[in-house]
Amino acid sequence: MATTPPETVPEPDADTAPLKGGSVTQRAIEAIKAMITEGNLTPGQRLPTERDLAVHLGISRSSMREAIRALTVIGILESRHGSGVYVTNLEAGDLLDTFGVVAEISPKPRLAELLEVRRILESSATALAAARISASQLAQLAVHLDTMREAEDPEEFLAADMAFHRTITQAAGNEALAAIVEGLSSRTFRARVRRGRQEADAFPRTREEHTRIYRALVNRDPEAARAAAAAHVGAVEEWLRGQLEE
Repeated sequence: MATTPPETVPEPDADTAPLKGGSVTQRAIEAIKAMITEGNLTPGQRLPTERDLAVHLGISRSSMREAIRALTVIGILESRHGSGVYVTNLEAGDLLDTFGVVAEISPKPRLAELLEVRRILESSATALAAARISASQLAQLAVHLDTMREAEDPEEFLAADMAFHRTITQAAGNEALAAIVEGLSSRTFRARVRRGRQEADAFPRTREEHTRIYRALVNRDPEAARAAAAAHVGAVEEWLRGQLEE
């Protein structure tokens, strides 16, 4: 939504108002973030003009432009052609999208670390889902399981695998947690690991692991769900660490 721009430039928080330390662009970034944090700029609100902000903060327009561009890249601001620059809705999925980028480009040692993080977070999300999942979401999981049982093509299997986990994290009812796990489970990240595991007949084992997760969710048993999810991700993590040792 768009709102009328403020008549005056919002004041940054008192702690960040004196722009001291760091590059000029970084100081401008921190000042804009402070305006949002303090509620002087709200989701969907249009920013003052680039010129007014630059004058208010005592910096050049080029530095302000760079600050706005940087905040746009990470999803905090958005530029609307012919209308101005706005604060986004600050959705967790948009702001945490960089997790997926890191997972996709990381070398194997970092992948192992990310798998460890995913194991911790996804097992917690699965435990939450055990208490909150709906009947319709359980039905969706059953469909994804059937697809994995019947799939012969790795791409089809992987798509059903990811949909299975996405349904669980959505059922957990925590948008931020779901966004982080989704980023760590990005298609490229998981495909890179899958390619190596296929030699060890990974698909049948993965089907069994998913079935154990599903049964724990049907029984609404948070601890069993947590353990099954941790074992599932842990198996991939253990394989990858073994590859690193070799």
